[in-house]
Amino acid sequence: MTGKSHQTALIFGSTGLIGRFVLELLTRDARYDRIVIFVRKEIKTHHGKVSQVIFNPDNLETVADQIKGDQAFCCLGTTLKKAGSKEAFLDVDLRLVSAFATHASRNGVPVFSVVSSIGARSDSSNFYLNTKGLMEETLRKLQFEQLVILRPSLLLGIRPEGRWLEDLGKSFFKIFSVLMIGKLRKYKPVHAETVAKAMIWFSNERKNLIIAESDAIASIGSKNQ
Repeated sequence: MTGKSHQTALIFGSTGLIGRFVLELLTRDARYDRIVIFVRKEIKTHHGKVSQVIFNPDNLETVADQIKGDQAFCCLGTTLKKAGSKEAFLDVDLRLVSAFATHASRNGVPVFSVVSSIGARSDSSNFYLNTKGLMEETLRKLQFEQLVILRPSLLLGIRPEGRWLEDLGKSFFKIFSVLMIGKLRKYKPVHAETVAKAMIWFSNERKNLIIAESDAIASIGSKNQ
């Protein structure tokens, strides 16, 4: 890796499936001596590196001046079912992610990494993939020295809340993932911890734009076990 030491990391979505692994990994990474997590309510943490910024998603401007650091990791994301409506889903996966990124860009954060989805396209007829594609387009217009976009396939890992349909899909993909070779490799399920490891790895590669899909994510993540 080419990343410098003594960095300040910002995490948005630190209580989610991928964000929890990013937070845990960064606390053990000697290159980072300060980690700032942006949360809607205070969480329990006893690590000396970690500080918390409580924010209201409807009034992000009140904490905008605290979105400053060397690297930002955005792991925000919800589901249509959890959000309750398409508009509420857009509030999180498009508008809130874009707002965080905009403030980070304005404050001179050089590196911004975000979790998107395999198949993300702004012209997709699928609402979820269309939203992720629009989010990616928005971020690519901002001024970052480096933008990392991760497009994982189905995520493996234990979520705080149960998603039985998603769990059924995981079981199916686990059984048939051995058949996913060649162009199908990028559709293999990938563990959330692997995504987190790849996210940190790519954030220290110092390239202008990195777009990594599940096969590249798995390859990098497996090298950092």
